[in-house]
Formats: sequence, structure tokens, C-alpha cells
Amino acid sequence: QVQLVESGGGSVQDGGSLRLSCVATEFISWRNCMAWFRQVPGKEREGIAVLYAGSGSGSTYYADSVKGRFTAYRDNAKRTLYLQMNSLKPDDTAMYYCAAWGTAGRICGSSPSLPNYWGQGTQVTVSS
Repeated sequence: QVQLVESGGGSVQDGGSLRLSCVATEFISWRNCMAWFRQVPGKEREGIAVLYAGSGSGSTYYADSVKGRFTAYRDNAKRTLYLQMNSLKPDDTAMYYCAAWGTAGRICGSSPSLPNYWGQGTQVTVSS
């Protein structure tokens, strides 16, 4: 069973930056998708960055709400997924989760029903 451990969350001012990391306890093939989601209380978990299998940054889906400000990338050798967040806004305040797909053939996308594995989440708070 793959476990995902996020870190890097915290509190920042409006316009600040943070980098989240997600380390997998086992190797996840580049053929498997990985993603970042976020959730605020009372709302559905939102997929904000989906790295398609074998992708560099050119094969990544970004939600409109983060496009141009967030960059997701993975280092397979380190079994780590990253989310660089710049120009943070108060609306970015949420619990952030990383997710991974268990097999290479599974459909990838931004729906929270698709990943097989989830991290425990890391809180990001942006104050104005």
C-alpha cells in the first residue's frame, strides 16, 4: 500500500509563495498519474493540478483558479511530487492533498473519485 506524506504548508501573506512536497513510500512509475487537490470545509475536493503519465510540465492540467500561479512537477528518483505556489491569494486557503493513481491504465483527471492513494493533507492559510 503506497503512502503519501505531504509537507510544506503554513501561513503566508497575500502575494506570498509556498512549495508543497509529497513523498511516496514506494516508487510510483512515471506511467502513473499524480495530482494535487485542495478542499475547504463544506466544499467538494477540487483537482487543481494533474500530471499525466510520463509528463513534464507540458502535460499537466491546471484548474483555471491556479493557472499561471502554481506549478506542479515530480522527481521520480526522489519519489516526490511538488507544488510551487506563487502569488498566493486568500482564496487559496485550503487543505492541500496529493494523490496518486495505482495503475498506469487508469483514467486520469481532476475528479476526486479517480485517484487510488491520498496523502493526509497539509494546511495552507493565506491572509490579506
